[in-house]
Amino acid sequence: MTYICVKFNQEKMEILVCISKTPETTAKIAFTDGGKNFDTQGVQFIMNPYDEWYALVRAIELKEQLGGKVTVINVGDAASDIVIRKALAIGADEAVRVDVNPQSAIYTAKQIAEYVKSNSFDAVFLGKETIDYNGAEVGAMVSEYLDLPYFSFASNIETDGLKSRITRDVEGGVEISEVEGRFVLSAAKGLAEQRIPNMKGIMMAKRKPLNVIPAVGEDDSLEIISYDLPEGKSGVKMIDPENMDELVRLLHEESKVI
Repeated sequence: MTYICVKFNQEKMEILVCISKTPETTAKIAFTDGGKNFDTQGVQFIMNPYDEWYALVRAIELKEQLGGKVTVINVGDAASDIVIRKALAIGADEAVRVDVNPQSAIYTAKQIAEYVKSNSFDAVFLGKETIDYNGAEVGAMVSEYLDLPYFSFASNIETDGLKSRITRDVEGGVEISEVEGRFVLSAAKGLAEQRIPNMKGIMMAKRKPLNVIPAVGEDDSLEIISYDLPEGKSGVKMIDPENMDELVRLLHEESKVI
C-alpha cells in the first residue's frame, strides 16, 4: 500500500511515497502448507497499481510543480526491491525499505508512522488499498498513529505547499475539502495518470540510493492460520425465453432468490 508524506514548505515539497508488492492481476492463486502460505511459484509480482498509478505519479507531479524531492518506502523483504527500483525509474529520487515481512495492516501502519515521526514529515498520502487484500485499512491507522485528519479515496488534490484542496467522489456527487498543514490522504482513481518509465529513468534508477532499515517496536502479533479459495462458479444455464416456468423453478429451487 502507498503513503506519501509531504513536508509543507512554500518553496518545495519533500514527499515520501510508500509502495507495496502485489501479485499481477491475472496470476493464478493457490496456497501451500495446508493453506497457510501463498504459493508464489510462477507468480509475477508488480507494484500495487493504486500506489504506482495514482499516489506515486501525483507525488512526482507535485515535485515537478513546486520543487523538492520524492522518496519511496516499502515495508517488506528483499523481494520488494524490484518494484522499488521501478518507482525510482518512474521518477522517485531515493528509496527506503523497512526490512520485515509484515502480516497485518496495523503492523505496516506502525512502521510507516514511526518512520514519518523520526523524519519530521508533515503529511501522508497512500493508495486507497492493495489489490491482493483490498482492506483499505492502513491509511486510517496511520492517521490515528500520527493524530492527523484523514481524507479517503481522493480523486484530486491541488496544493501550494501550505493549503491543499482535496476532492473525493461520494454517493451522488463529489466532496471538496480544504486543509492547512498536516493530513493523511488515500489515492483513488483519477488522482493521476500512469507513467511508463523511459530508458533514461531505468538507467538512473540503478544509481539511486536504496536504504534498508530495521523494523521498530515489537514483532507483528498477527499469525495467518489458513487461506481458503472461494467455491468455483457453476456453469451458465441457458433457458429458452418461452420456458418461463423453468426459469421460475430454477430461481426458486436452486438460486433461492425468489
